[in-house]
Amino acid sequence: MEFLNSFLSAFGNVNFEVIAQLTMLGLVIVSGPVVIFLLAARGGDL
Repeated sequence: MEFLNSFLSAFGNVNFEVIAQLTMLGLVIVSGPVVIFLLAARGGDL
């Protein structure tokens, strides 16, 4: 039981807001080249 409590307390110290913000930032950064690739693949017609 002590192992479970120590695991949950370590998991509780994770800052999920920072993880969510970094994930959203990564999605925005990746979406730019994806749009450019789609435009090039479709001949400029999105």
